[in-house]
Amino acid sequence: MCALTAAQRNRRVLVLEKSNKVGKKILMSGGGRCNFTNYYVEPENFISANPHFCKSALKRFTQWDFIAMVERHGIAYEERKHSQLFCINSAKEILDMLLEECKLAKVEIRTHCEISSVEQLADDASQSKFRLSAVQTNPDRKKYFDLTSESLVMATGALSIPTLGGSGAGYDIARQFSLPLTERRAGLVPFMFSDATKTMCERMSGLATEVEIDCNGQSFVENVLFTHRGLSGPAILQISNYWHQGDAICINLLPELDATTWLIEQKSTQGKSLLKTVLHQRLAKALVGELQALWWPEHDNTPLAEFNDKSLIAIGDKLNAWMLKPSATEGYRTAEVTLGGVDTKHISSKTMQAKNQSGLYFVGEVLDVTGHLGGFNFQWAWSSGHTAGCFA
Repeated sequence: MCALTAAQRNRRVLVLEKSNKVGKKILMSGGGRCNFTNYYVEPENFISANPHFCKSALKRFTQWDFIAMVERHGIAYEERKHSQLFCINSAKEILDMLLEECKLAKVEIRTHCEISSVEQLADDASQSKFRLSAVQTNPDRKKYFDLTSESLVMATGALSIPTLGGSGAGYDIARQFSLPLTERRAGLVPFMFSDATKTMCERMSGLATEVEIDCNGQSFVENVLFTHRGLSGPAILQISNYWHQGDAICINLLPELDATTWLIEQKSTQGKSLLKTVLHQRLAKALVGELQALWWPEHDNTPLAEFNDKSLIAIGDKLNAWMLKPSATEGYRTAEVTLGGVDTKHISSKTMQAKNQSGLYFVGEVLDVTGHLGGFNFQWAWSSGHTAGCFA
């Protein structure tokens, strides 16, 4: 996005790509359908130590601008839950669109390239500000080369999913030019457990149910997915951005109900039924079986009418507020994003340029800006990339 925008201004643009092909994260996103943006993009959908930083770029290039590009290229898309937009056919169409725009603007792209060093040149009559040394690795040989450029844009991604090309290279360049970094950790990532919860999750692996999940004052209503490692699914990925080591999470298994009131009502209308039979109306049998083993194991065959109200209140409270304490997240290996990054206090929100170094720009995930699940991280990529491309 940055390259095609700059090239459309008649800038001579070269993209150095570490991987064997560009856009791997685009191709794998959204189950291969690419959740490329969202109908409703607000600053509140982003996490940053400076919550106002993202506003300018999001306004300069909006979700509607990207949707217009998608429609101009004839890509079929659909709206899903929470106003998320996905390709109907394949994520490859989004990548092909961007590559076509780059081709039309005469952007040069070199794959298999890694930067070995960046040197700042003295600001003199020549406009070149940077010298880059790089190596291009092909199957049969390595090619070493040097470049000079007036502008340098770091669009390196971050530490999440390193198999798709993410790395800490952008952080190294930031440090070299005395730009501070905020604390970094894995985001939009599944939870793991080390206690009995892990074996319980293993037994229910593959089961999904809609819940409301809370942690540190944030809450989301989405599906949670039990896995052989612990918990995943949209609800878990969203709340992981707000979780810190040692925190508990609160899961409301019946977000539409006051579970206590409902159970006491069922006691009067379905008194002969077992508690698990009543709960099967609302929750999966496998989940109810696990909850029974946890919360009322001695009443396996007790009719609901024989439960005293105190017991039902206790069970109802747990159904609406099941407290679990993850041991850790799965880390960068499976994290969709990296929280934190280059401190935005030292970056111009209007241009994405480093305040202390003209010609040096940072865009996308390498910055301390992280979106919620739902197309927001891609929109930040499009918006920040476009903004830098307007000035680089």
